[in-house]
Amino acid sequence: MADDDGTYCAPGPAPEREAVTGGPGTTDEGPFAACVLCQEPTEYPESHKGVTLCPVCAWQEAQRTACSG
Repeated sequence: MADDDGTYCAPGPAPEREAVTGGPGTTDEGPFAACVLCQEPTEYPESHKGVTLCPVCAWQEAQRTACSG
């Protein structure tokens, strides 16, 4: 679908991984679960159930689904 100015939505550049994740590490919750796409640490503990995506992959997935009809 076209925007008001006649252009189509296009994904912008992905944010830098270190800027989004703050670097690898652990919290009081224990080690982080690995992203199912890139294996980088996520914001979720390893005990989290379901699909876990790191902030970068979650952002990219949101960009893909936002523009898919």
